Amino acid sequence: MPAASGVEWLVEAHGCPPERLRDLRLLESLFGRLIHDLDLHPCADAQWRQFDHTGGITGLTMLAESHLACHSFPEFGALCLNVFCCRPRAEWDFARHLREIVCAHSVTVRRVERAYQHPVDDSGISASSEGRADG
Repeated sequence: MPAASGVEWLVEAHGCPPERLRDLRLLESLFGRLIHDLDLHPCADAQWRQFDHTGGITGLTMLAESHLACHSFPEFGALCLNVFCCRPRAEWDFARHLREIVCAHSVTVRRVERAYQHPVDDSGISASSEGRADG
Protein backbone atom coordinates (compact mmCIF):
# COMPACT_ATOMS: atom_id res chain seq x y z
CA MET A 1 0.00 0.00 0.00
CA PRO A 2 1.45 3.43 -0.90
CA ALA A 3 2.26 6.01 1.73
CA ALA A 4 -0.82 7.94 2.88
CA SER A 5 1.10 11.13 3.48
CA GLY A 6 3.67 13.41 1.98
CA VAL A 7 5.84 16.21 3.26
CA GLU A 8 6.02 19.91 2.51
CA TRP A 9 8.84 22.23 3.51
CA LEU A 10 8.19 25.96 3.82
CA VAL A 11 11.51 27.74 4.07
CA GLU A 12 12.49 31.37 4.60
CA ALA A 13 16.10 32.55 4.32
CA HIS A 14 16.90 36.07 5.55
CA GLY A 15 19.93 38.34 5.53
CA CYS A 16 20.96 37.28 2.01
CA PRO A 17 23.09 39.63 -0.10
CA PRO A 18 20.82 41.14 -2.79
CA GLU A 19 23.18 40.23 -5.64
CA ARG A 20 22.87 36.53 -4.78
CA LEU A 21 19.08 36.76 -4.91
CA ARG A 22 19.26 38.36 -8.39
CA ASP A 23 21.53 35.60 -9.74
CA LEU A 24 19.40 33.26 -11.87
CA ARG A 25 22.20 30.72 -12.35
CA LEU A 26 22.68 30.50 -8.60
CA LEU A 27 18.98 29.76 -8.03
CA GLU A 28 18.99 27.25 -10.89
CA SER A 29 21.89 25.49 -9.15
CA LEU A 30 19.91 25.47 -5.88
CA PHE A 31 17.02 23.74 -7.68
CA GLY A 32 19.47 21.29 -9.24
CA ARG A 33 20.94 20.39 -5.87
CA LEU A 34 17.50 19.92 -4.29
CA ILE A 35 16.33 17.76 -7.19
CA HIS A 36 19.46 15.61 -7.04
CA ASP A 37 19.75 15.28 -3.27
CA LEU A 38 16.05 14.54 -2.66
CA ASP A 39 15.80 12.26 -5.72
CA LEU A 40 13.04 14.37 -7.26
CA HIS A 41 11.73 13.92 -10.80
CA PRO A 42 10.95 17.07 -12.83
CA CYS A 43 8.13 16.75 -15.38
CA ALA A 44 9.54 19.62 -17.45
CA ASP A 45 12.19 22.32 -17.32
CA ALA A 46 11.89 24.88 -14.55
CA GLN A 47 10.07 28.09 -15.37
CA TRP A 48 11.77 31.32 -14.27
CA ARG A 49 10.70 34.95 -14.17
CA GLN A 50 13.01 37.80 -13.20
CA PHE A 51 11.35 41.09 -12.31
CA ASP A 52 12.78 44.27 -13.84
CA HIS A 53 12.17 46.67 -10.97
CA THR A 54 13.87 44.64 -8.18
CA GLY A 55 15.70 41.82 -9.94
CA GLY A 56 13.78 39.35 -7.80
CA ILE A 57 13.24 35.90 -9.25
CA THR A 58 10.36 33.43 -9.13
CA GLY A 59 11.04 29.83 -10.09
CA LEU A 60 8.79 26.79 -10.39
CA THR A 61 9.42 23.18 -11.27
CA MET A 62 6.55 20.75 -11.60
CA LEU A 63 7.65 17.42 -10.17
CA ALA A 64 6.28 13.92 -10.50
CA GLU A 65 6.19 14.20 -6.69
CA SER A 66 4.44 17.64 -6.72
CA HIS A 67 6.36 20.95 -6.97
CA LEU A 68 9.40 23.04 -6.09
CA ALA A 69 9.06 26.82 -5.99
CA CYS A 70 11.11 29.84 -4.92
CA HIS A 71 10.65 33.57 -4.68
CA SER A 72 13.59 35.89 -4.09
CA PHE A 73 13.21 39.38 -2.67
CA PRO A 74 16.58 41.17 -3.06
CA GLU A 75 15.10 44.39 -1.69
CA PHE A 76 14.47 42.57 1.61
CA GLY A 77 17.40 40.13 1.51
CA ALA A 78 14.95 37.20 1.60
CA LEU A 79 14.39 33.94 -0.23
CA CYS A 80 11.25 31.83 0.19
CA LEU A 81 11.26 28.17 -0.86
CA ASN A 82 8.46 25.63 -1.03
CA VAL A 83 9.07 21.94 -1.66
CA PHE A 84 6.10 19.57 -1.69
CA CYS A 85 6.61 15.83 -2.10
CA CYS A 86 3.67 13.44 -2.29
CA ARG A 87 5.62 10.76 -0.46
CA PRO A 88 8.01 10.97 2.47
CA ARG A 89 11.58 12.08 1.80
CA ALA A 90 14.78 12.18 3.80
CA GLU A 91 15.46 15.46 5.57
CA TRP A 92 17.58 18.03 3.74
CA ASP A 93 19.75 20.48 5.65
CA PHE A 94 18.13 23.64 4.28
CA ALA A 95 19.91 25.87 6.80
CA ARG A 96 23.39 24.65 5.87
CA HIS A 97 22.76 24.70 2.13
CA LEU A 98 21.11 28.14 2.10
CA ARG A 99 23.87 29.62 4.23
CA GLU A 100 26.34 28.25 1.71
CA ILE A 101 24.47 29.03 -1.54
CA VAL A 102 22.74 32.37 -0.87
CA CYS A 103 24.81 33.40 2.19
CA ALA A 104 21.70 33.53 4.40
CA HIS A 105 22.23 34.78 7.95
CA SER A 106 19.15 32.97 9.24
CA VAL A 107 16.96 30.19 7.92
CA THR A 108 13.54 29.11 9.17
CA VAL A 109 12.21 25.71 8.12
CA ARG A 110 8.67 24.50 8.71
CA ARG A 111 8.03 20.85 7.88
CA VAL A 112 4.40 19.94 7.34
CA GLU A 113 3.13 16.39 7.11
CA ARG A 114 0.44 16.21 4.43
CA ALA A 115 -2.06 13.44 5.20
CA TYR A 116 -4.16 12.22 2.30
CA GLN A 117 -6.67 10.21 4.29
CA HIS A 118 -9.37 11.85 6.34
CA PRO A 119 -8.48 11.52 10.06
CA VAL A 120 -10.52 8.99 12.03
CA ASP A 121 -10.77 8.98 15.82
CA ASP A 122 -10.42 5.86 18.02
CA SER A 123 -14.11 4.99 17.56
CA GLY A 124 -13.67 4.78 13.79
CA ILE A 125 -15.71 7.94 13.20
CA SER A 126 -14.33 10.62 10.92
CA ALA A 127 -13.08 13.75 12.64
CA SER A 128 -15.17 16.92 12.34
CA SER A 129 -15.43 18.44 8.89
CA GLU A 130 -15.71 21.95 10.33
CA GLY A 131 -13.77 24.41 8.20
CA ARG A 132 -13.40 21.99 5.29
CA ALA A 133 -14.57 22.96 1.83
CA ASP A 134 -16.12 19.51 1.30
CA GLY A 135 -17.75 19.34 4.74
